[in-house]
Amino acid sequence: MTSSLETHAAQVYHEAASAAAAEVIRRYSTSFALSTRLLRGPVRDRVRCVYALVRVADEIVDGAAAGSGLSPEQIAASLDAYEVAVEEALRSGFSSDLVIHAFARTARETGIGTDLTRPFFASMRMDLERSAHTPESFSRYVHGSAEVVGLMCLRVFATDRSARPVAPAPELAAGARRLGAAFQKVNFLRDLHADAEARGRSYFPGLDPARLTDAQRDRLLDDIDEDLAAAREVVPALPGSSRAAVLAAHDLFAELSSRLRATPARRIRTHRVRVPGARKACIAARALARARSSRASVGSRGAGSGWRASAGERARERPVASPSSAEVWRASRPPPCWRPTATA
Repeated sequence: MTSSLETHAAQVYHEAASAAAAEVIRRYSTSFALSTRLLRGPVRDRVRCVYALVRVADEIVDGAAAGSGLSPEQIAASLDAYEVAVEEALRSGFSSDLVIHAFARTARETGIGTDLTRPFFASMRMDLERSAHTPESFSRYVHGSAEVVGLMCLRVFATDRSARPVAPAPELAAGARRLGAAFQKVNFLRDLHADAEARGRSYFPGLDPARLTDAQRDRLLDDIDEDLAAAREVVPALPGSSRAAVLAAHDLFAELSSRLRATPARRIRTHRVRVPGARKACIAARALARARSSRASVGSRGAGSGWRASAGERARERPVASPSSAEVWRASRPPPCWRPTATA
């Protein structure tokens, strides 16, 4: 039987784990940190917990592990051990690693299982084994590294404040996959030089990073823009607690796509395209306004819309404290440790 003291200790540990996850996102991604400020209720903390786990796994593969002097064999073993620890935490609900603990608690509350974590770790492992991709391996990589992360976040959005996991509608799942794929492919294009020079990788099948042409750039961006457009169609069907944040993230990457299209291929081959902090703040503020204006239509959409608010769900969408314009601006500013390889 659990004592009140043990229950209190567990709650303090849960809070410490969530705080650790929030610190990871603050340190590594100014854009994602800004978008999550637009999330409401428990959704915000849960999404941060998902991001933190994904970020740490990525650092094992691409950053901190090698920078700490680990050999390729040690890095592979570390990634394997991390996945084992994640699956054990999913079963038990506890981990001595705060980030894993935070993720496992979120996963158990929202229905994220090994059907999503295993493809993710498989893609991370591909980065240790491949320097170039075929169309088939590229598709598998994007699915595991990006689409399943979108599906994890969608599980969080769909569950919202429910006491038990809620399965999202198929059309929302399709939108989440395409949005995740678009994010990943934008990052591949803007990081073309860094991936090739620092890591010896070329993600796009059949493309030589050193010889990217304007025509190739446009073909890649046409594909990305199709994904973004398809994902944008389902944003109004998301719960109100996540709509503004997803729209902000979508619009930020649409902005990146637009800037990449306006950048000569010869420059993309050597420089990383960014969105200035002031522009990020404007995008976030605009997304917040658009999401608020679309809230009234959520309950009136047809059964095929993917998310139909019940009376209780509509009640939960009463206005709550949202980030002020000053907070949005502060969140858009890069922290002191910002580095060129941070996301967006």
